[in-house]
Amino acid sequence: MEKSKELLITHLFDAPRELVFKAWTDPQQLKHWYAPDGCSIEFKALDVKAGGEFHSCIHDPVHGDCWIKGAYQEVVFPEKLVFTMILSNENGDTVSANSAGKAEDWPQALVTTVTFSPVGVQTKVTLHQTVAEEEAKKTGAYQSWFSMFDRLNVMLLATSS
Repeated sequence: MEKSKELLITHLFDAPRELVFKAWTDPQQLKHWYAPDGCSIEFKALDVKAGGEFHSCIHDPVHGDCWIKGAYQEVVFPEKLVFTMILSNENGDTVSANSAGKAEDWPQALVTTVTFSPVGVQTKVTLHQTVAEEEAKKTGAYQSWFSMFDRLNVMLLATSS
């Protein structure tokens, strides 16, 4: 069986990479953009350093709460973030995809790698997740990244002007 294509998205932001990187690591900034349209995010824990962990919840008025925990494997300012994302409950216990309201094909744990490359005065962000792109499109996760990136771009433009 052929391995399906994993999720890979690139986006160009109108801000220097130090600012874009900070928006991915500062809890005060993350809460303004790191959730799909119509949703909000809450962090029970967020320690952005290699070996640091996070525990968050996306509050979705339609689909309910989605708890995620994970650990930062790499944090290289302002170039790269690598972190795991594991489906969990409010207590931080790992849960199955089904009990988290995801399709059975959704991985219980995935790795997210984000790289930040300077392009003149802009920053190219490349996001890779170890989930099939097709599955991410079916669940709306793929589309959610675009709405979150749009919100991040608006926030960055407001910050840098």
